[in-house]
Amino acid sequence: MTTSRAGTTKLSLRLYVVSGAPNSIAARANLGAILNRLAQDSYTLEVVDCISNPHRALAEGVFVTPTLLKLSPEPTQTIVGSLANRDGVVAALGLSDEEASSRT
Repeated sequence: MTTSRAGTTKLSLRLYVVSGAPNSIAARANLGAILNRLAQDSYTLEVVDCISNPHRALAEGVFVTPTLLKLSPEPTQTIVGSLANRDGVVAALGLSDEEASSRT
């Protein structure tokens, strides 16, 4: 488990994409818009290209892209799609509106 300087558990995310696919491009942009409002040291994001690394995606049970996995803090979450529903993504990640609306 990773903790930030404030002592809270760092948000750990993994985004599975297919580079160049329209929904994957949209998911990266939509997630970026949400994460840009958070303090940079409050989260980690790993992006995995399923074309370059298909075995990794399959090992995690990812069969559809884009797929976002929230690994920590618990509970884990899986979100599939372009992440266009900002409110739904923010809720699934366990972020408050204040956290997702302004940089801390």
